[in-house]
Amino acid sequence: MNKASFAAIGIQEDLAARLSEFGITEPSPVQEQTIPLLLEGRDVLAASQTGTGKTLAYLLPLLQGINPDSKSVQKLVLAPTQELAMQILREAERYGAHRGIRAIGLIGGAAIKRQIDKLREHPQLVVGTPGRIRELIGLRKLKMHEVSTIILDEADQMFQLSGAGEVTKIVSSALRTRQLVMLSATIGPETRLLANREMKNPAEVGIDPGVMTAQSLEHHYVVCEERNKIDMLRRVIRHYKPDRALVFVNATDDIAEVTAKLNHLGLPAAALYGDADKVTRANVLTRFRDGKLKVLVASDVAARGLDIENLMLVISFDPAFDSEHYVHRAGRTGRMGKRGLSVTIVTEQQTFIMRKFARELDIQLDERAMAFGKALAEGERAELRSGGAKERREGAEPRGGMAAPRTGKPQVRTSAAGTAGGGTGGEAPAGQPGAAAGSGGGITARREQRPGIAASTRSAAGPAGKARSQAERDKNRKNKGAPKWLKDKTPRGDGQ
Repeated sequence: MNKASFAAIGIQEDLAARLSEFGITEPSPVQEQTIPLLLEGRDVLAASQTGTGKTLAYLLPLLQGINPDSKSVQKLVLAPTQELAMQILREAERYGAHRGIRAIGLIGGAAIKRQIDKLREHPQLVVGTPGRIRELIGLRKLKMHEVSTIILDEADQMFQLSGAGEVTKIVSSALRTRQLVMLSATIGPETRLLANREMKNPAEVGIDPGVMTAQSLEHHYVVCEERNKIDMLRRVIRHYKPDRALVFVNATDDIAEVTAKLNHLGLPAAALYGDADKVTRANVLTRFRDGKLKVLVASDVAARGLDIENLMLVISFDPAFDSEHYVHRAGRTGRMGKRGLSVTIVTEQQTFIMRKFARELDIQLDERAMAFGKALAEGERAELRSGGAKERREGAEPRGGMAAPRTGKPQVRTSAAGTAGGGTGGEAPAGQPGAAAGSGGGITARREQRPGIAASTRSAAGPAGKARSQAERDKNRKNKGAPKWLKDKTPRGDGQ
């Protein structure tokens, strides 16, 4: 079946060409279903897994519906975090600048005076966080009387952070005929309640509503003791060798400690705090996107909605608070059909959380063990254990190039000088296993393995031989460090 093109779903030629410049030639499923509805002016409630292209699903119709000659704000996008808002703003500038569309970001943590100055430049598109947008509306600096479309991105998270009341006031300040669009990976009760109250005959879009995470994602967890979590984090990163990895930490107080220890271990890392100022957060994200940092350590709030290109590994240093948080964490990777991996580090007592997430999200969440330089599944570990036991029994060299443990009796080597009578080639005469003539047999054979002792000395029999050997050892000890000619000098009284 042929996939639809952007032109086929109503996107104008110049925008489609701009998309093509960035390698986007076909709409994703959520874009294919949402864009025609938005172009018709319908209110939309869309649920789709993170990383499926929801941003462009609403941004393209917004840009197409803006009149660049107008000097009033026409479209408003609300996002729960500063990072997501600035990310949306970058996308809007990327695809709308050639049309002469002016877009600005209004976020908390930035100087409000400068934002008021930017509003005097008559932008047509505003992207911001609810708190700052509500503040500027209250100051009568942001006028909503000509806003025809309001987008609530990551709606569920926005209600958790800002409360439904803040968002409701913003929506109520616009025209009653405005278009309202809400998008999220999960649709919670507050989102549903606001939709029922504020939307007019909304169209619902659900992409695989029973599937909460992208199909291209793999989900693993590893088990260790609490005190070994940093070392396990290091091993996971070293094993998978990602260009970049995003690490989630539950407690904000722990972020600095995890970051410092990763840097000490030689893994360049930086922290992303939710309460850090705008400039600091922007600098950290820029360094991470540019590959100057290998690891970004963040809380759920700070990393919500982040879109990092080619991010293949997300690690939860602590298990997510609930399955919804897990969905948003895992959704930072495996975006737009690309493969991704989500790994959670848990203690033995926390493994039940993984089983709970697997059941609630209907995903395969497998345990892995970091052993033999690999991340092994349970079946592979059992096979290695049984294989190693078999190799030890057979005296074979184990897998991985490790030397085989000693098994059985030591190998016996007997020199010709150390055998007398019928022992040829080191074999004892029949009926006398392990015995060498006149020397105690098996003992002499074992002594043959000791380096640095002459065979004639070791094979000397009887008390005289033992006495001579003892005398030689005494002389060597006495003359240790003396020159060779002195050591070889015959002592007086030897009768020679």
